[in-house]
Amino acid sequence: MLTRPRDAAATKRQSLPELRGTDKRGAPITAVSRRPFRAYLIAPAVALAAVVALVAVVAALPAWQPAALAASAGESGLPLPRFVSLRAAEVNVRTGPGVRYPIAWVYVRRGLPVEITAEFGLWRKVVDIDGAEGWIHRIMTSGERTAIVIGGIRTLYRRPEPTAMPMLHAEPGVQGRVLGCRASWCELVIEGVRGWTQAEFLWGIYPGEDVR
Repeated sequence: MLTRPRDAAATKRQSLPELRGTDKRGAPITAVSRRPFRAYLIAPAVALAAVVALVAVVAALPAWQPAALAASAGESGLPLPRFVSLRAAEVNVRTGPGVRYPIAWVYVRRGLPVEITAEFGLWRKVVDIDGAEGWIHRIMTSGERTAIVIGGIRTLYRRPEPTAMPMLHAEPGVQGRVLGCRASWCELVIEGVRGWTQAEFLWGIYPGEDVR
């Protein structure tokens, strides 16, 4: 039996939602993870003072220009934009490409999919599912592909067709490891369960992308 999806805004920032369904033998599956994927370093009571201080710090730092970024974009030889995943359980996200820039927040979910939109030396500008942007060191990224379920409760099937046996039902916000994508379908592993769902139901995959 499926639970009603929780409020979308709360789900994205506070927790991974519940994932419920049945496995290939018909046994019930329930998996719950309540780790947020973004942790802010300031409490609400001091938020205003922290923002003022942050603006002052950033203003004092050497400026970097969009033109410089454009000139160095793709210097790794890899395409831009592109999806990657986070290598570590904690990843600092900074306001600019370097350790001299302040930490804006910390990602606290290993494997979270993010999109790289720019490169500057060893630093990568990333965007997450919420549209939040920041800079992380390249060593914190992995080429392993992951994706997040979006839109509504989605079914993972045994084969890439809607008439196949359902393997799992996943709520929006559930994260899985991508094994491959072809012909608008992607094969995922979620909580140890392997199955197929349509690529349009996933954030972390480009339309028509062939992932191998």
